[in-house]
Amino acid sequence: MDSLTQIVLGAAVGEAVAGKRLGNKALLWGAIAGTIPDLDVLANPWLDAVEQLSFHRSITHSFFFAVLISPLLGWLLRRLYRNEEATFRDWTLLFFLGFTTHAILDSFTTWGTQLFWPFSNYGVAFYNIFVVDPLYTVPFLCFVVAAAFYNRKSSKRRMLNYTGLAISTAYILFSFVAKAYANDAFEESLQHQHIGYTSYISKPTPLNTLFWAVTAESENGFYTGFYSLLDKDKQIRYNFEPRQEHLLEGYRGHPKLERLLKITKGYYVIEKAGKGIYIKDLRFGQFDGWQKGKGQYVFVYHVWRNDRGELEFKEINNRPQIDNNYLKAYLNRIMGNKQ
Repeated sequence: MDSLTQIVLGAAVGEAVAGKRLGNKALLWGAIAGTIPDLDVLANPWLDAVEQLSFHRSITHSFFFAVLISPLLGWLLRRLYRNEEATFRDWTLLFFLGFTTHAILDSFTTWGTQLFWPFSNYGVAFYNIFVVDPLYTVPFLCFVVAAAFYNRKSSKRRMLNYTGLAISTAYILFSFVAKAYANDAFEESLQHQHIGYTSYISKPTPLNTLFWAVTAESENGFYTGFYSLLDKDKQIRYNFEPRQEHLLEGYRGHPKLERLLKITKGYYVIEKAGKGIYIKDLRFGQFDGWQKGKGQYVFVYHVWRNDRGELEFKEINNRPQIDNNYLKAYLNRIMGNKQ
């Protein structure tokens, strides 16, 4: 999730653990705990494109990291605030829950989180919430901020904080229900249109959990469609993208290429470039795919051989031109208007 959301979640967890003993210090250190896992991006200047993809959401997002680092930070903060009521256990639990809730929340998004590093580098992803969702963050933020204005021993302070946690949790649960409903629609329409598939990924489109996208894998490529829970019917139009696996010939076997393909979980298509090839990560889809059925994929990786015959990798991020007309059309589609 985005940084603000993780700060809010960390602050709420810190308050729940030690707010009665630490007051706003619990909010502050909870927010810091919720931020620490994402500091792995500070290593980016020393990593190439594939190494960045592999390293982000790995070590600092793992349960192993939480178990190992939380007691160390708990001991340090206990010494720093030795005159406060909070115990070593309180500080350790604050950091442990701050780290683990951050990692688990990230695993709800599309990217994938290596929760079980170093035992596995598989990116756990449930695909039930977009990385930025104001309906999750804004109400949560309001309750946490409001709680900060009450005395640390106030029952209203605890009530506000727990209400924020309850509402945000309920929204996550709703996203799973919405995903299940969308999956039913996708499966029904794929069967009705006699589209054979071996697996599929469904995920919410940006900023909401009402409008969903699906990418279904078939023998030779992928079908992509969109469905809103507010649509009046389950008639879904699918666009097909051939995998073009043959374009990988001459590149396979390289460790970084194989790692890149593994990161996509097999949801990729290949396109020939002027120099080398493009690998399109289908998990994130096309921002304007719902509107035109075409357009650039959000994440594309350019792979080519340099003059020394070595493979080079470059990440290409594509973003749509967003204006008032785009936002209006997008909102209309979320509300079930297919025109």
